Formats: sequence, structure tokens, C-alpha cells
Amino acid sequence: MAAMALGCGLIVSSITIKYRDMAIVITFGVKLWMYATPVVYPMSGVENELLCTLININPVTQPMELFRYVLLGEGTLSFGGILWSAFFAIAIILGGMMFFNKVEKNFMDTI
Repeated sequence: MAAMALGCGLIVSSITIKYRDMAIVITFGVKLWMYATPVVYPMSGVENELLCTLININPVTQPMELFRYVLLGEGTLSFGGILWSAFFAIAIILGGMMFFNKVEKNFMDTI
């Protein structure tokens, strides 16, 4: 979760330096992403197979289920989902670092 947050933060900060209005769009996107992530509802409560598959594509689903399993002792875990989340976290942090390094040269000119 920390790696995903750092990678997303690097990308968002790089974008919002140049395009200030993107902060509003990103805030709206984060709210939508929260509803797509099983924070309040457990995955065991989702009965529709298509909806369950769509929720499992979300890379934050398995870390949330891991938190639920550690704290409450119940949760729906899958090894493939954990690998997908780990791969996404590594990809987003590497992509965020590369994007930030590319854009940081123009930060002072933009600000």
C-alpha cells in the first residue's frame, strides 16, 4: 500500500504542478476508487461473479482484504490477487519515479 501510495503521489504531484485543475479531477477519481475498493464492504458479500471479477482487478482490493484478515480474522484472499497487487505496486512506483524525474527539471519554471 505504501509503494502504491508513493508511486501515485509522485505521478499526481508531477501532473498537478503543470495542470492545476487536475487536482479537482484527481480528487473525484480517488473518491470513485474508494467505492471500487472493498473498504466498507467485504468481498464475501459480493455475489455477482462479474462484479467480483471487476473488483478483483483493482490492485488495492487484496491489501484491503489482507488488512481485514489480520485485524478481524476473516477475509477473502487469493494468491493471484496478491501477486497482481505486488506487481502493480512495483510498476507504479517505478513509473512514478521515472515520470517525476522527467518532469522535475521544469518544476521551477512552471511554479
